Amino acid sequence: MTTRAARPNEVNGEDYLFVSRNEFEAARADGQLLEWAEYGGNLYGTPRAPIVAHLDAGENVLLDIENDGAGQVKAAYAEAVLVFIVPPSLEELERRLRDRGDTDDDSIRRRLAVAESQIVDAEANFDHLVVNDEIGAAVARVTGILGA
Repeated sequence: MTTRAARPNEVNGEDYLFVSRNEFEAARADGQLLEWAEYGGNLYGTPRAPIVAHLDAGENVLLDIENDGAGQVKAAYAEAVLVFIVPPSLEELERRLRDRGDTDDDSIRRRLAVAESQIVDAEANFDHLVVNDEIGAAVARVTGILGA
């Protein structure tokens, strides 16, 4: 769930649930979110019900979330394995953001500052750090961690 606007190819309900800030805050207040955080001026969160349903069925769940949310998940599920995907460098992260073509200069500067502080935090608070230098290799490393 997010309060940011959908990108051109994103579909509501598939990529994210795109909601207003008021709708998001109501869901958070009602306990409907497993985790949430503000990033780049937008709110992001994971609806609790579908995650609990998968866990109750004995399935593993993979979440793409940032540090604050990961801490909330770890607090709720001590057995959670936290994997942080690290860019090869901040310069490479900037290049990737610019190549997407949908992020303005101010947003890129903010995201790089946040990324730098999150990397420092991740080193102390995550179980594993995986460098995303080449997508296939990074996927193989994460798959190995999840299979262990």
